[in-house]
Amino acid sequence: MATTTAPSTVLRDARRVVVKVGSSLVTNEGRGLDEAAIGEWCRQMALLVRSGVEIIMVSSGAIAEGMKRLGWTTRPSAIHELQAAAAVGQMGLAQMYETKLRESGLGSAQVLLTHADLADRERYLNARSTLLTLLKLGVVPVINENDTVVNDEIKFGDNDTLGALVANLVEADALVILTDQKGLFTADPRKDANAQFVHQAQAGDATLEVMAGGAGSSLGRGGMITKILAAKRAAGSGASTVIAWGREPDALIRLSRGEAIGTLLVAPTQKTQARKQWMADHLQMRGAVVVDAGAAAKVRDEGKSLLPIGMVQVEGDFSRGDVIAVRDPSGQEIARGLANYSSAEARLLCRKPSSEFESLLGYAAEPEMLHRDNLVLMR
Repeated sequence: MATTTAPSTVLRDARRVVVKVGSSLVTNEGRGLDEAAIGEWCRQMALLVRSGVEIIMVSSGAIAEGMKRLGWTTRPSAIHELQAAAAVGQMGLAQMYETKLRESGLGSAQVLLTHADLADRERYLNARSTLLTLLKLGVVPVINENDTVVNDEIKFGDNDTLGALVANLVEADALVILTDQKGLFTADPRKDANAQFVHQAQAGDATLEVMAGGAGSSLGRGGMITKILAAKRAAGSGASTVIAWGREPDALIRLSRGEAIGTLLVAPTQKTQARKQWMADHLQMRGAVVVDAGAAAKVRDEGKSLLPIGMVQVEGDFSRGDVIAVRDPSGQEIARGLANYSSAEARLLCRKPSSEFESLLGYAAEPEMLHRDNLVLMR
């Protein structure tokens, strides 16, 4: 296992980053929203946004803040009481981020998600489109689990997991988990004097899970094990993860400069490679589009996106976001990728220019059937 402290280019080169902050940090161990700390993270995020980095914040703290506002000292176990605390706390949490981001010259948007939002393909794509649009507008999305409506069946389980899923959703380059610990140790340093700090390792390394163990604080639901598992999940889409102390001065800025802070868990594959390998590995696909010779050449030889005007036939029954094949006039599969339109819509768009999409479908979305970023060539 690598433990080097040398600077890494993983975060220095990241252009889209998900930052997750835990309950104990956000609420100053349950004493109420930590205005100074939140303001400091927002200041750092603003500096990164102005340097060209896209930032999404995943923030815990709604239930903890709600407990404080309601005068509760012990986290309730009844789901309706937890939902009530979340509803109360979410007001203050959103207001605080809005205020502090505005002070730093940025807009904010509250986005509440449940597992059901990401399990359903259409809702998943809608959430992705909303987040990417917000980023283009220079707005920082502040995401939390929608604890006011969730039950055990639709929980993420903890916001570390949510952070990883959001990283996958928006194809982030990196996930930064700010916590009340310096990072990962080989054992619990509070119990083992021989525990050594892990500066860097590979995400998904099974030995990390053995090291992590331990439960989280009484305020949150996570622990170091949830962070290790989140890093493993984020690595599936090529995002590396840093676990660092949230009160480390200028942590986000220093990480963006390549400084070694906390524990870096490196994704074994790059973002683009991971996504395209996932598409290439599909054994079964719901459908395909057959294209003319000109479109086939542009896709295969020039690396272009596939436009509907080059499609001559649609096969199968598929939905937006499904992986489909692209076949040349001879029937040979030349590529596969994520469909921007369903099979029913695609049939209407065959041989049509993008200028006619709105009249045909009633709305105008992407001009491509398959965008080149979501397309892999089949050799």
